[in-house]
Amino acid sequence: MSSKTIVRVREVMTQQFVILDGIATVEEGIQALLKKDAHAVIIQRRCEEDEYGIVVLPDIAQKVLSVDKAPERVNLYEIMTKPVLAVDPELDIRYCARLFYRFGLSMAPVIQDKEVLGIVTYNDIVLRGLLKR
Repeated sequence: MSSKTIVRVREVMTQQFVILDGIATVEEGIQALLKKDAHAVIIQRRCEEDEYGIVVLPDIAQKVLSVDKAPERVNLYEIMTKPVLAVDPELDIRYCARLFYRFGLSMAPVIQDKEVLGIVTYNDIVLRGLLKR
């Protein structure tokens, strides 16, 4: 029987994200990311029944930069992934890693009671969590 400690997503997640309305432009999203030194834009829910969206750097590179679109003319809602696949802050990081692998994710928002608490990435799981076990 193993005596390894369970490390929860809450313990390794970061606050390096921004929340913007989907109508914001990609240019505004990039400026917000630079200001906060973040790598993900969470798209705000429009109403109580709505879900969050997400825009990550590969979305911007693939859907704006590589097709030569002007970032000031593309809205975030045009390139976001919605609904976002989120994780619970109490999830064991081992299961989070399995979820990322199974669905091809590199990061996910940490959401509890419909509120974004943070972002968790493979880097967070490995560099801040693996040796704590």
